[in-house]
Amino acid sequence: MATPQAHTFTLGLVQMRCEADLNANLERTLSAIHRAARNGAEIICLQELFRSPYFCQRYDPTLFDWAEPIPGPTTERLAQAARETRAVIAASLFERRAPGVYHNTAVVFDADGSLCGLYRKMHIPDDPLYFEKYYFTPGDTGFRTFATRLGRVGVLVCWDQWFPEAARLAALQGAEVLLYPTAIGWHPQEKEEHGAAQRQAWEVMQRSHAIANGVFVAAVNRIGHEGPAEGGLQFWGSSFVCDPFGVVLGQASEDREEVLVVPCDRRRLEEVRRHWPFLRDRRIDAYGDLTRRWLS
Repeated sequence: MATPQAHTFTLGLVQMRCEADLNANLERTLSAIHRAARNGAEIICLQELFRSPYFCQRYDPTLFDWAEPIPGPTTERLAQAARETRAVIAASLFERRAPGVYHNTAVVFDADGSLCGLYRKMHIPDDPLYFEKYYFTPGDTGFRTFATRLGRVGVLVCWDQWFPEAARLAALQGAEVLLYPTAIGWHPQEKEEHGAAQRQAWEVMQRSHAIANGVFVAAVNRIGHEGPAEGGLQFWGSSFVCDPFGVVLGQASEDREEVLVVPCDRRRLEEVRRHWPFLRDRRIDAYGDLTRRWLS
């Protein structure tokens, strides 16, 4: 855990394009982790399902072969990278939990390479070209935070980022930063008409989590076009970090591979929460209906 004297921590976000060769993606990611650490990153977050193309665009039972157990070969490499760089690493993996039971799972390694724990993606989408319900069993870990040597982090995955309840529950467990490994993009035929509004909504939603909860937020997205040339998905990158009042501290481009390194001053948490005491003023006696699907 961070000491009171450690006023800052530095986030590193690895934004990449992914190719068909899973091993090549892993090696390039490990290289980027080391580059982020050399540039000062202490907490490094990877994009969603970084080892592979975003395979949920189609129904294909052979793609379950890409899943692996935790612990497994990829977690061993990530643990080694954490030990070598002395950095906390958060990564999203396609987990094979048991025959027929697969998850989209985030793992968190401490700066000594030890596994802090895992979080299984709770909200699973089912939209055109995002057929995740076919591949992923909904998570059963609940919303978790992880105590690391650099501070307490919450990890939520992609579709989770649209749900304020998830961010709030992580913040209430003491998270100083919410990390969102992400794979989101445009249907190319929709980009001209809807693209700007879709990307803006994505950013605004996550900045609102920072404001409502007084925490740092980091979203890490992939780039590039994946899928058929006349369709598929065009991932919009734009990975960013914002402070506890939603101010963007650093942002990557829409279309380039980047390692974004952003220092964060944890004293900003106290400053914002003193002046905007949303957590203090919550009416916890009046929110019971939030556990109901609908109220009429």
